[in-house]
Amino acid sequence: MAKRSFDIVVSLVLLVLLSPVLLYIAIRIKCESPGPVFYRGVRTGLHGKPFRILKFRTMVPDAEHLGGPSTAYNDPRLTKFGASLRKYKLDELPQFINVLLGDMSIVGPRPQVERYTMLYNNEEKIILSVKPGITDYASLHFINLDRILGDHDVDGKYLREIEPEKNRLRVKYAREHSFLVDVKILLLTARKMLNIVSARNAEE
Repeated sequence: MAKRSFDIVVSLVLLVLLSPVLLYIAIRIKCESPGPVFYRGVRTGLHGKPFRILKFRTMVPDAEHLGGPSTAYNDPRLTKFGASLRKYKLDELPQFINVLLGDMSIVGPRPQVERYTMLYNNEEKIILSVKPGITDYASLHFINLDRILGDHDVDGKYLREIEPEKNRLRVKYAREHSFLVDVKILLLTARKMLNIVSARNAEE
């Protein structure tokens, strides 16, 4: 109950404070390309229940039919503004709505598409025993995932090299999660995001 209360309060506060930014992003997306403001992909949630995750759309319409689930560093499906959103992780902001709806928590294993959760072995199935979240050990470790994947065979590389390590970190969270662990992950996430902003501003 304490975790759920924390999720609701923090999500409400952030959505209210960031509402001008969210509105600006939505307008830019609609002005740049046809299609919806939000991407609503199906993900596997708590106890294997599917739900639709909300993200700001960063790709051309029907991008899922033009390529695989992983995104290359210079993916041609990305819109110009969408690439900027992904650069600073701003496309993830609508997931605070998922948190309010109860589909996600602020901290928890990043939700996966069913094609990957169907491959979980007996040990990895514990991942589905906790509510998925916006940030966790795996998302921190692979915070620059697009750069790691590069531009060639990204789906194959993700499945062979990235997903096993992500699952190890998701299992670690599922076994060890507590309020103090969540606080630790939130602090690490804030530090990582500040580092990303500083590094990528320096590149420009």
